[in-house]
Amino acid sequence: MNSTKIDPKFIGQANPRVGLIALASDFMIEKDFINVIKNRKIDFFVNRIECYNPLTKENLIKMSNKITEVTKDILPDQDLDCVVYGCTSGTIAAGHGSIEKKVKVAKPMAEVSTPSTAAIKALKKLNIEKVSIFTPYSKKLNDDVLDYFKSEGFEVTSNSYFDIQDDYDIGKVDQNYLYEVLSKIDLNGADALFVSCTALPVLEIIDKLEKKLNTIVLSSNQALIWDTLVKIKKNNSVEGFGKLFQVN
Repeated sequence: MNSTKIDPKFIGQANPRVGLIALASDFMIEKDFINVIKNRKIDFFVNRIECYNPLTKENLIKMSNKITEVTKDILPDQDLDCVVYGCTSGTIAAGHGSIEKKVKVAKPMAEVSTPSTAAIKALKKLNIEKVSIFTPYSKKLNDDVLDYFKSEGFEVTSNSYFDIQDDYDIGKVDQNYLYEVLSKIDLNGADALFVSCTALPVLEIIDKLEKKLNTIVLSSNQALIWDTLVKIKKNNSVEGFGKLFQVN
């Protein structure tokens, strides 16, 4: 038998690489990302981080301590263009600066996006000052989200929340029921509705909600995906997921 050595030919230019850190108990975030980016030349990689329940500020900060380790395991020793930390309340609890620092220990060249900072960026891009906020969280975490948006200069005109204690229960919320709840919210003069949490099944109903409420609707995953696409310069021609994607 003859054995022949053949030299490999490697690709000249790779697609942008996005690494997502998803909560181990999150039902939605990967599905939402794939729904938006599935026909785009983007390489998408996911690793999951241990989530501690019930959801409290202390447990969210505890979870963030593993970010560097989890990030390293997304294509070890390879560069990523953007690392996405998929937890809204967790970013608010730990602080974006802390999240970014932990990511860059593992992937120093990567851009970093988080749901809370992406939402702020989106609201400012849309010139929105007054926002109604819905969260699925406990009263304490819900109030932390409100305080965060207020600290960023936004007027919170109204607020509703589910008071769910555990992350895996958030992902089990019925989407049709969620639409009914959100479509009846009194926006109280708000210029937009923001729906917090990467685990809620919001993305697919945003278009319908915007028509029903006659206002802009943002969600954690929508803002996060939008910001990620902006960072890797792939944010053109996204349709069906809300007015935010029409803004470049």
